Amino acid sequence: MIEFSLIAVFFVGLLGGVHCLGMCGSLVGIFTAQLPTGGNRWPFHLAYSSGRIASYTLAGALVGLLGQTGMLLRDQVPVQHLLFALSSLMLIALGLYLAGLSGAVRSIEKLGSGLWQRIQPYTKRLLPVTSVPRALALGALWGWLPCGLVYSVLITALASGDATQGASIMMAFGLGTLPNLLAIGLFWERLRHWVQSPSVRLAAGLIVAGLGAYGLAKVGYTFAVHGWSGSCHVAA
Repeated sequence: MIEFSLIAVFFVGLLGGVHCLGMCGSLVGIFTAQLPTGGNRWPFHLAYSSGRIASYTLAGALVGLLGQTGMLLRDQVPVQHLLFALSSLMLIALGLYLAGLSGAVRSIEKLGSGLWQRIQPYTKRLLPVTSVPRALALGALWGWLPCGLVYSVLITALASGDATQGASIMMAFGLGTLPNLLAIGLFWERLRHWVQSPSVRLAAGLIVAGLGAYGLAKVGYTFAVHGWSGSCHVAA
């Protein structure tokens, strides 16, 4: 169900702070260090995150549109079943990664390296960030940074089989990451040691893995009750 997907990916974004600190923490640190001094920094951080979430939303719409091809094949192959099961497996893998129990998720970050090599030079042209529009543009570009956390959630957007739902899923994920990225930007030194705590990582990872296990169980239940024809009951 789309409601479950939205709730799940929001908490993935929220609990993924242990990943965000390592992946984006240094970037946010560079961004923060180059902001104009002596003024209110909130508008810059909000603009940066707004640009990032906008890119996530666009990516979600694109993969959701791609997933519509699965809808066309649903009478022949349980495509949505398989995509939803894959997204649940990715949540489990992501949870194990956040908990520090597996590094498998890092391997999929290589998928976007080619695109990022083309985008990265443009980010340098926006530094230092001297205005809110530049912060917005920088966030929009950094939204395409190769990230296993983002790619894992994109599979859920793909499984939705709809551009609007895919965009909504990635927006919900982006909003979940918002508190973490704002906190990292504004309270970097205070949060770093707490977020890197093994107990915090383990708890966050197990919750995310639990969401994936629940989704996988939902797929199994749908198969058992509806058979191949029940694909629309899973991700619709």
